[in-house]
Amino acid sequence: MPRPQRCRRIGALPANSVFKPARIPGRDLKETVLTVDEFESLRLADYEGLYQEQAAERMGVSRQTFGRIVEAARKKVAQALVEGTVLRIEGGQVEMAETRAFECADCGHVWEVPFGTARPGSCPSCQSKSFHRAQEAGAAAAGGRGRCRRNRQGGQGGHGRGNRGGRVATQTEKKETNE
Repeated sequence: MPRPQRCRRIGALPANSVFKPARIPGRDLKETVLTVDEFESLRLADYEGLYQEQAAERMGVSRQTFGRIVEAARKKVAQALVEGTVLRIEGGQVEMAETRAFECADCGHVWEVPFGTARPGSCPSCQSKSFHRAQEAGAAAAGGRGRCRRNRQGGQGGHGRGNRGGRVATQTEKKETNE
């Protein structure tokens, strides 16, 4: 029997969860499912350009595990593009990073904002609009483990209860649920 999968830390949810070929109704297409942790691996490796060691640290997994995750993600995206299937992003065992860190390109100031809040408008130190995401911060990035949000195939199965419609709950939604 295989070991249970560890929770993977993610820094951002996808802006859109479904992608499909234009001018073809979704009901006529086959579907490829990309898990949220696979999406995160693509975001870190291909979009942010991190080395596998850095990306693995941010996700809270080993470098070898990160390599397997990103390889599976790339295969699924290639399959969706080549075969013209719907690409749906959902599921996986993930936890949200508690805060996001930003770094000012002008003054070098680094600050954190809670996840789930809007992107800052400017640097709080010099008011510059030239800043970018820095390496993840907060307890989760330091190796601390928050509450793992398990979610498989749209919340089906024993671990998916509590998630909303096959996606990971945001910090605001978590607070509302706990109150």
